Amino acid sequence: MKYFYDFLNNYLLISALSGWFIAQILKVFTGMFSHEKFSLRRLLFSNGGMPSSHSATVMAITVAALIDQGVGSPIFAVCAILSIIVMNDAVGVRQETGKQSKVINQIMREMSTGDPRDVETGLKELVGHTPLQVVMGAITGIFVAIALAFAYGIF
Repeated sequence: MKYFYDFLNNYLLISALSGWFIAQILKVFTGMFSHEKFSLRRLLFSNGGMPSSHSATVMAITVAALIDQGVGSPIFAVCAILSIIVMNDAVGVRQETGKQSKVINQIMREMSTGDPRDVETGLKELVGHTPLQVVMGAITGIFVAIALAFAYGIF
């Protein structure tokens, strides 16, 4: 029982998990506006989209570490560097991977013999983020960490 209590009182961990969860919920609604359909799969397992849940997660834990530990803390330093790497990767490498997947899938469709088995296992195209999606994810994470700081009585 103590472990469960400690888990629930871990402000940094709960901030990170809440940042991810709230971004995933927001992603369902922004996806409904752009794709005009509700998707539970998108809520639980999607990559890409608005806002970036990776950015929300790392920014929430970074801001929580800043609030809880201070700017001179080694924990804050590690979180800040991790956030920079994750958000840069989301915009850079992962977005390029998505673009390449689209091209490869198009080539596979064009080369198909007409047999559905030829193209049924296409590459996942929505893996990266635009800069706006990353910024909105970061903003989501900031708000989550601040709101939880108030809820935990840190402020």
